[in-house]
Amino acid sequence: MTGSLVTDIDVDLSELQVRLTGRVAFVTGGASGIGRAIAERYQASGATVVLLDRDHDAATAVAVELNAAAEDRPDLLPIACDVTATESVVAAVAEAVERAGEPDILVNSAGIARLAPAEALDDSDWDATLAVNLSGTYRMCREVGRRMLGRGRGKIINLASQAATVAIAEHAAYCASKFGVVGLTKVLALEWAGRGVTANSISPTVVLTPLGIDAWDNAKGEAHQAEIPVGRFAKPEEIAAVAAFLASAAADMINGADLVVDGGFTIH
Repeated sequence: MTGSLVTDIDVDLSELQVRLTGRVAFVTGGASGIGRAIAERYQASGATVVLLDRDHDAATAVAVELNAAAEDRPDLLPIACDVTATESVVAAVAEAVERAGEPDILVNSAGIARLAPAEALDDSDWDATLAVNLSGTYRMCREVGRRMLGRGRGKIINLASQAATVAIAEHAAYCASKFGVVGLTKVLALEWAGRGVTANSISPTVVLTPLGIDAWDNAKGEAHQAEIPVGRFAKPEEIAAVAAFLASAAADMINGADLVVDGGFTIH
């Protein structure tokens, strides 16, 4: 490492006890980062988890690794899915239902970040960011939401960002996509809660995934870290804990909320 990020954080989540036994959860972007952490937490809580990821080989490797350590928990099921393509989403959801059963929980964690000053951002980077982060989230919500509405129950959890609350330099496309995710989530919450399907979003600060460390382990990251009142970035397990709570019956009355997990950065 070249910077001075606080990464050796001892996070004690032992007091969080969430039971998701008998639930079926679909997690996009499940092969890495926050998606993987959420999938692992859900599996540990007893859920049957489908890892939906464009990189099927990576999803399969994660499933093999976590299943080997899961003891009597349900196996993770890897399925290829490109959230930017409606045909892929429809096929992946159908396969997931056939293999795992109808979904009780949907987590949209697939995302990318293409960063540049606004005046220099290429069309391709803008289009790709919106296609994955916002349109991909909508496609999954629409396809899975129809099934949840048909059964009269379900929980949708969308990964937004602190960049959905405040402007961040060089994040024009990313901010636009994540502001959009929060707006989309609120509309779904309004339209669907009366039919048994709630929708909420989670907005983390920088998360210490391998990609997060690689991107922020520098002077810029150190400066941003210092702007956070708690003095550090988040660990993937902390975001997964929030996602586990939202997936549980204890959160049945939470609908249309954006839970900001940023150590206080956005209160400035």
